[in-house]
Amino acid sequence: MSRAGVFFRRFLHCPGAREGAASGRGNGRSWRGRAGVLLLILGVPLMAIPQDRVGPAQKRALPTLQAAFKKAKLPYPPGAIFLRAFKEERVLELWAAEKAGAKMTLVKTYPVAGQSGKLGPKRREGDKQVPEGVYFVDRFNPQSRFHLSLGINYPNASDRVRSDRNRPGGDIFIHGDNKSIGCLAITDPLIEEVYTVALAVRGKGPIWVHIFPARLTEAKRKSLSRVHPEHASLWAELAPIYQAFEKDKRVPRVVIDKSGAYRLAPVKSG
Repeated sequence: MSRAGVFFRRFLHCPGAREGAASGRGNGRSWRGRAGVLLLILGVPLMAIPQDRVGPAQKRALPTLQAAFKKAKLPYPPGAIFLRAFKEERVLELWAAEKAGAKMTLVKTYPVAGQSGKLGPKRREGDKQVPEGVYFVDRFNPQSRFHLSLGINYPNASDRVRSDRNRPGGDIFIHGDNKSIGCLAITDPLIEEVYTVALAVRGKGPIWVHIFPARLTEAKRKSLSRVHPEHASLWAELAPIYQAFEKDKRVPRVVIDKSGAYRLAPVKSG
């Protein structure tokens, strides 16, 4: 590697540059400006610098988000958000509350433009399935191949027990565009809204993401289980989680036991 290449590599791997590039937070203009000057000195085209998508996305999304939160009688930014996806209905719901632990209010429902697979959980790499279960946002990708994306923690503790032990798959995202394999695509304009509000509550607590095969009322669970008996036991675990939120509008606390089964945590008294 040339001396210039070594210097540029060290420059980009300094903590400040890496933090700004990876997280989409902090003074992104500063590190890009410094990189731009260095690239010009080295004769590298400026097109090589990753473009800031988050700033422009926020500007486009904020008016719509603020109007939606005002209509829902909630402050913006909120104290907490919650995402629920339903595969059969092909929708993603955005719920929010003024503070963590408070009752949630439905703010917006987004159509899912692209998803692959069929009803039922993801169990191995390459099965093209969208996971089903209880997850949380574990990463933000401001340079996604699909505009912007939010990663979820698949495989979680349940998936690690029940899925292929060697190749369970991974890299499951809610992202832009209108096509996807194993993820949820909601188009570029809509992911800008979801990404923006998620970024606004980042660091305030977990952003829970519940993914269900459908709206699991008891009647729906029974009808789906008759058609897909191989998934009946999982859906019997997920139905109480869906129903608990429907009743109380608070994100229920869920535990996963050693067998990988989902259970509602006991409600603390007092």
